[in-house]
Amino acid sequence: MSVQMPVMGFVADLMRDNPGTISLGQGVVHYAPPAAALKAAAEAVIRPDTHGYGYVIGRQELRSAFAQKLNAENQLDPGYEVVVTAGSNMAFFASLLAVTSPGDEVILLVPYYFNHEMAARIAGCKPVFVKLGDSLIPDAAAIEHAITPRTRVVVTISPNNPTGIVYPPDVLKSINDLCAANGIYHMSDEAYEYFTFAGARHYSPGSAPGAHTHTISLFSMSKAYGMAGWRLGYMAIPPHILSDVRKIQDTNQICPAMLSQVVALQALEEGSNYCRQYLSSMAEVRAMVLQRLQNIQAPVKISASEGAFYFLLTVCPDTLDSPLDAKTLTTRLIREYGVAVIPGDTFGLEGETSLRIAYGALQESTLTEALNRLVRGLEGLTG
Repeated sequence: MSVQMPVMGFVADLMRDNPGTISLGQGVVHYAPPAAALKAAAEAVIRPDTHGYGYVIGRQELRSAFAQKLNAENQLDPGYEVVVTAGSNMAFFASLLAVTSPGDEVILLVPYYFNHEMAARIAGCKPVFVKLGDSLIPDAAAIEHAITPRTRVVVTISPNNPTGIVYPPDVLKSINDLCAANGIYHMSDEAYEYFTFAGARHYSPGSAPGAHTHTISLFSMSKAYGMAGWRLGYMAIPPHILSDVRKIQDTNQICPAMLSQVVALQALEEGSNYCRQYLSSMAEVRAMVLQRLQNIQAPVKISASEGAFYFLLTVCPDTLDSPLDAKTLTTRLIREYGVAVIPGDTFGLEGETSLRIAYGALQESTLTEALNRLVRGLEGLTG
């Protein structure tokens, strides 16, 4: 099977072999779940109902809480069905299996999120890549050109992983309309919905009138609520695919973990303000990271990130002392400079030396040291 190896394992192995490495690779936040959610988890551990099987698509009270959130914050139509999943990745995979058959085509925008490409191949689908231009903003015309009779899905991610770009509402609307006109699904990954800066705003394409018939909207508790290890996500799907999603989810996981659902329900009681209280300090960190990257004394290009907690850094190819692909550069940065990043080729950026820089997981003092190492490394490896 031609599925790439998980890049996180590649980087984790290098870090294990090079103690003291600071990671700018992992896409997580530096804070924990709400204290009230952790208290609820401790109380739930001793309840008998925590240890049995749960409803395959999630506890009704949690699904209802997510539905209220989607209506109030994302303006999603009540015509959707809400499904609780073991993380947003599971939501993507389950819904992809529900709407495709082996040999179908899935349009991914390059740079893509690597797990989306891996899932498409595991499902027996053919990923069709549409390369974004220098702006890293999708072009509906280019997507339309890539559509064939075998196309079943177009995937968008906004705010974007790995670039941090926030797609404008009119761009997402045009892609959603294009999918409707061609009878295909628009899968909208919105895991970083709260992480927008510099005046950018998040838009859910599933909020458009009639979009509930062809839009699959994916969300996560991992980022906003510091719950990455709890593996809890959710999605809003067209009602006509619910029965297939139930079959797939029951086969893959039976149900989302009961304890994680307890934590998620209590976290929702705290609401999005729990995440937003950290955004001002994160915005300051983002500005500091951007300034450091822009001042590197080496020819590099930085993505115009206004969302998530990533920058995509590309090294101009003719400035390297010798040809250096992204994985080799990542390896050298870890071994020689003690700083980890994610190589761009895992996001489909073949033929260029790109790195994803993540700044959400570190406190400012550690982040400053990590950036110092990265800058020294890039300046030392380029001429």
